[in-house]
Amino acid sequence: MIKSQLSDISSPIKTELECFNDLFKKSLRSSVGLVDLVTRFILKQKGKKIRPLLVLLSAKVAGGVNERTYRGAILVELLHTATLVHDDVVDNADKRRGLPSINAIWKNKIAVLMGDYLLARGLMIAINGKDFDFLGIVTDAVKRMSEGELLQINKTRKLDIDEDTYFRIISDKTASLLATCCEIGAVSATEDSRLHASMRKFGEYIGIAFQIRDDILDYVGTSSIIGKPLGGDIKEKKITLPLIYALKQASPAEASSILKMIKKGSKNDGVKKVIDFVKRHRGIEYAIETAHSYSERAKELLDQFPDSEGKLALLALVDFIIDRKN
Repeated sequence: MIKSQLSDISSPIKTELECFNDLFKKSLRSSVGLVDLVTRFILKQKGKKIRPLLVLLSAKVAGGVNERTYRGAILVELLHTATLVHDDVVDNADKRRGLPSINAIWKNKIAVLMGDYLLARGLMIAINGKDFDFLGIVTDAVKRMSEGELLQINKTRKLDIDEDTYFRIISDKTASLLATCCEIGAVSATEDSRLHASMRKFGEYIGIAFQIRDDILDYVGTSSIIGKPLGGDIKEKKITLPLIYALKQASPAEASSILKMIKKGSKNDGVKKVIDFVKRHRGIEYAIETAHSYSERAKELLDQFPDSEGKLALLALVDFIIDRKN
């Protein structure tokens, strides 16, 4: 269902996506045997490709896909892939999209170096193409993503994340890269700085909606291998929007009891109690309403662009992000 939805959404740029996939594979090639071996393995981990999809659709809507658009799409996908490889090392994860992670097969040292290689390849592609404006956009995203991750680690230790801090974390950690995708797409297609800013804000809003939806899935998800496991964030002591809202609605005594349970390390029974607590205090409904609010604000930003198949596809992508099940 999800694949068919995405294939429908991407139909206006089907040819461009095929071209991107070929160029992306070529961008990963290396004369070093081990690097080539690991990058071929990475290509087997087929993701949704939402980020290059955003670059291409944003360019299509803002003026048209060109050579710079492809370089921008490759840059953000290489950056995204590098962050995933590094994240698996940080999280000590042994799976990625149903397959063993890079660090599980080749250990942490090679995984870290591969993440560095992927980032460097993306930067070199931009430099060789003289896409210096892309570098400023991407550097800001990397800075924000790092700050967001570090802020979350610091706050998770103290379990004192409020709603303002939560939005700062997800805006930096997740939304910054989707905003980058949309801005790069627009920058590649038009010189109109107003359209660049609108597309960036569009990406920021759908990134926030995307992360809130991801956090909701922790409370209503499944235990499937590829889907988000139920209660994973709770076990990792991550305080997200459904829980933040529920804690505000509960009595101080009950909220304190729940936080103590999470701090001690929730096992299966504890996870169920936290999920029940969040459901009882309407944390999931509040998070859903908030995600929909951001998705509607994103759609409104597209009003200034002329009607087209690409614009309809972006609107459909917003709905896909809000309704996704994994």
